[in-house]
Amino acid sequence: MSAEAADREAATSSRPCTPPQTCWFEFLLEESLLEKHLRKPCPDPAPVQLIVQFLEQASKPSVNEQNQVQPPPDNKRNRILKLLALKVAAHLKWDLDILEKSLSVPVLNMLLNELLCVSKVPPGTKHVDMDLATLPPTTAMAILLYNRWAIRTIVQSSFPVKQAKPGPPQLSVMNQMQQEKELTENILKVLKEQASDSILVLEAALKLNKDLYVHTMRTLDLLAMEPGMVNGETESSAAGLKIKTEEMQCQVCYDLGAAYFQQGSTNSAVYENAREKFFRTKELITEIGSLSLHCTIDEKRLAGYCQACDVLVPSSDSTSQQLTPYSQVHICLRSGNYQEVIKIFMEDNLTFSLPVQFRQSVLRELFQKALQGNEALDEICFKVCACNTVRDILEGRTISVQFNQLFLRPNKEKIDFLLEVCSRSINLENPSDSLKGNMASFLKNVCLGLEDLQYVFMISSHELFITLLKDEERKLLLDQMRKRSPRVNLCIKPVTSFYDIPASASVNIGQLEHQLILSVDPWRIRQILIELHGMTSERQFWTVSNKWEVPSVYNGVILGIKDNLTRDLVYILMAKGLHCSTVMDFSHAKQLFAACLELVTEFSPKLRQVMLNEMLLLDIYTHEAGTGQSGERPPSDLISRVRGYLEMRLPDIPLRQVIAEECVAFMLNWKENEYLTLQVPAFLLQNNPYVKLGQLLAATIKELPGPKESRRTAKDLWEVVVQICSVSSQHKRGNDGRVSLIKQRESTLGIMYRYVSISLFFE
Repeated sequence: MSAEAADREAATSSRPCTPPQTCWFEFLLEESLLEKHLRKPCPDPAPVQLIVQFLEQASKPSVNEQNQVQPPPDNKRNRILKLLALKVAAHLKWDLDILEKSLSVPVLNMLLNELLCVSKVPPGTKHVDMDLATLPPTTAMAILLYNRWAIRTIVQSSFPVKQAKPGPPQLSVMNQMQQEKELTENILKVLKEQASDSILVLEAALKLNKDLYVHTMRTLDLLAMEPGMVNGETESSAAGLKIKTEEMQCQVCYDLGAAYFQQGSTNSAVYENAREKFFRTKELITEIGSLSLHCTIDEKRLAGYCQACDVLVPSSDSTSQQLTPYSQVHICLRSGNYQEVIKIFMEDNLTFSLPVQFRQSVLRELFQKALQGNEALDEICFKVCACNTVRDILEGRTISVQFNQLFLRPNKEKIDFLLEVCSRSINLENPSDSLKGNMASFLKNVCLGLEDLQYVFMISSHELFITLLKDEERKLLLDQMRKRSPRVNLCIKPVTSFYDIPASASVNIGQLEHQLILSVDPWRIRQILIELHGMTSERQFWTVSNKWEVPSVYNGVILGIKDNLTRDLVYILMAKGLHCSTVMDFSHAKQLFAACLELVTEFSPKLRQVMLNEMLLLDIYTHEAGTGQSGERPPSDLISRVRGYLEMRLPDIPLRQVIAEECVAFMLNWKENEYLTLQVPAFLLQNNPYVKLGQLLAATIKELPGPKESRRTAKDLWEVVVQICSVSSQHKRGNDGRVSLIKQRESTLGIMYRYVSISLFFE
């Protein structure tokens, strides 16, 4: 053996090997193997996987000599497999949370039916007709487990579930999934028909005053012995794992509460039963304490259920001081006491106890009522929105679009209320630096956004403003206001009519144009343009800045918009968005593009598609500059959108060449070689030269590991590259100042007519 071969052999022999996975049939051959396997820190296969394997093998149909499919035989092998599945579940202590999370409905249904069978529950007998008090403890516990699972499954099926995205279509997998779906639906149908019986069984269990026992691995082994060897141990009251009465009742109360709560959507009177069960669960958890090993309740979910029940069914002896904020808000909304809602929201700005999502949902509900013709709610909507906005800025979030819209036309009442909310939302005796900074920035921005100096004075002379801002900051702000103000004088006292001298229209227009150039807020841009067009109808404001550039392919579509205001707004939003994208300010670019998309969707399908294409390019840039640098794969949704763009065949849509280039580079960078070589449509290869080059690059990369297979693909790629570019002795400089590397050839020879920059990552 050569030295090189010896080194290779030594490296191979010293490399740690992954132990082989234990196969299901090995547990049939060695009786003690299962317990050894389950005692491992991280057994492979995992316990739940073993349950699936055992029951899958035990339920396989057989084929007789006439090739007819027969039901699974009841032989010793299958009985042992079912027993092994039960022993694994016993090892997991029959924890329904674990079993439901990992096992499908059909598998868990089969497992619990086997438990009923070995627990001597007579087949075909209704559980509701059996007296739990007279049954052996393990039998009663098996019935409780099955009926708890039944109502839990019904409740879980009522929740919306996000469907998993299917992989590549495979007929066998699709057939198996369809069979499992049909089987699950059939089981759910039966469980729902028996739901009332299951609830009665569990209600009867709450009246039991004795401890119950559930089968363990040892008691299951005893059941598998010959009848004469058992000595009646499994029928005694001390066989199996002991479940205390309080633990059993706690689990049953919680499951019953969830079932009643789910039924409350069609029968509101049942919410009272749910409330009773949930509050009894809380009492039992307090009695049991944190030492329980067998009673696992999601206490956060339980707290949510209790809060919901407090709102839906408030206790008759509760006073307003005892009600939760949720209940108080709900009662106020039902009674139309909106001023109390505003008071609760202002108080919550100090405590931060109500979730932001809940506060937003209240505002949405009020908006909907206002849109239905209740004009009296317009003022309430502003006040609730102001409370929510102050809460947002205190926690460091941005100001909502809704607040900007409602504050477009400020008046004295709105300013007064906003200052009241700000004052009552911060404790000036001991505020944190972050709260002070956030509030001060908000008040400064409000001042800068106001045109009327009397409103500016109302804020700048307020006690909160003077407390939060230093003298230098206030002076600087007033100087800024004086420079941009259309008024001649800004004094520290209320401006009288003598000083209220308007500047000339040209000065106003110039100031607004200056703000238009600096602003990247789409709503502020729109407001400025509305004001400018109100002053003059002769100007085209998209020409204000020579740095606002839109690709020439889009000029015809945008400048063809007849309405002057809409044309200016679309052009400026796109130009500013493209500029932000160029300087990698992706957050502002996304806001500008989103506003432009919302605008053009109303009147131009062509511009809508243009904006969707630009947002795709922006998302590609955002990923490549962010998580893509660390090697994180892009989301599947982004890959699907890139494919959709490459396959797009919409006529008359202006397309930028750079988007096609970046899409192909994106697919190559993230190794979507299978799509580029096999799945890309034929018309793309003929009509899109970037896709053709991408296909050749992908095919070459894909075949590189092979010493011979890659020669043909590399040859094809090389021929095309030679057709595209070659370094000539004389370089021609293009219009953009770059040196062209494209040799002047007949147009029929070249696939592409400009230099394409594609960055590839080779491993």
